Amino acid sequence: MNHRHDTLGTGADTVPPALAVLRTRLDVALDAGARAWLDQALDEAAAHPGSHGPISVWELRIAEAGRRCGAEHAEAARVLLLHAARADAPTLARVYRQGTADERRAVLRALPHLVRGPDALPVVEDALRTNDTRLVAAAVGPYAARHLDAHAWRHAVLKCLFTGVPVDSVAELSRRAHDDPELARMLGDYAAERTAAGRPVPEDLDRVLALTGHPAAPAGPRSPRTPHGTDGEES
Repeated sequence: MNHRHDTLGTGADTVPPALAVLRTRLDVALDAGARAWLDQALDEAAAHPGSHGPISVWELRIAEAGRRCGAEHAEAARVLLLHAARADAPTLARVYRQGTADERRAVLRALPHLVRGPDALPVVEDALRTNDTRLVAAAVGPYAARHLDAHAWRHAVLKCLFTGVPVDSVAELSRRAHDDPELARMLGDYAAERTAAGRPVPEDLDRVLALTGHPAAPAGPRSPRTPHGTDGEES
């Protein structure tokens, strides 16, 4: 069986374009055995969504995705499974809480497709408290751009600068940073602290500061971006 699923959504018959593209890429990338496994797993999730007992069959498939689809494609498969299962905010929080770091990233990537309101913000806030740069990068995606309040969003941007996460990871950066004097002040303070301590200022800071439309930070050496990978907590 190798077909495109039309039941990946939260009760809707249409597949969001981003997930349709994700599925098409997986169809091309996976071998026949992995495609068959994913088709069956998506069918199971669509037929028995939500929670059933201590753990649902589709949640077991979330855990299996790395072995079945390979590390390179597991995150995409997990996002599709979460969508097919129509996971709501409490379910996503449970999967996140009980999951590995890889599974937690999939939950964060799935949020904009599954939760319309701010109910899943605790998951984003938890990821932003970690020092795992891959979790931080996933946390500052479209869901955070829509629902984090101004104070939390500014601190998320600073977290990216502090941990070396490229600001390209921050969804809707230009829109949210535009004409934000408080963000400019925070960036200036951070740059001044780094300079006073004899430490380089992240190159991305100037870029974000320019988006605010406010004066530049104090002069000081700029540091190149650090490699973007796991740095710190592993769940």
